[in-house]
Amino acid sequence: MKTNFLKQVVSAATILAFLAIPLTTNAQGTKANFSGSWAFNAEKSNMGQPPQGQGQRMGPFGGGDFVATQDANILTVERTRTSPDGQTMNVKSVYNLDGKESVNTTGRGESRSVATWSPDGKSLTIATTRNIDRDGQNMEIKSTEVWTLTDPKTITVNTTMNTPNGERKTTMVYNKK
Repeated sequence: MKTNFLKQVVSAATILAFLAIPLTTNAQGTKANFSGSWAFNAEKSNMGQPPQGQGQRMGPFGGGDFVATQDANILTVERTRTSPDGQTMNVKSVYNLDGKESVNTTGRGESRSVATWSPDGKSLTIATTRNIDRDGQNMEIKSTEVWTLTDPKTITVNTTMNTPNGERKTTMVYNKK
């Protein structure tokens, strides 16, 4: 009788252990998913002070609605913006989520980025170096964006950008459409 009882206890403990393993693994492996259509929330955002000589314009680094698609290894961000001269621009950026460098090219130059997850998977840091050709002059701009899914319907992107004219810090908030 004691042997049957011990077998039942061991069997029950084994079953519980196997049931708990997927829950533990899933909780550790879950990363924020930024997929969706996102609208820039200017009221909740802080665009900071632009670097010296940059005026108040946001340039290619801030604001604007976007659509993001994400799978286990890739984050794709597609933005449609209006340039200062009134032309519509479509900008697509693709980021590797496995720590490998990503290269994106626009009409103004090339950017190289490395995306890394926080240990808890709740935020994604994208460190980027951009080489921009403006009026025949090449300049390097480094930025670090920290993307956080604040809740299922809100993304906050904290950016620190270093340019030849100085540093700029922004907090941009986006609401899911």
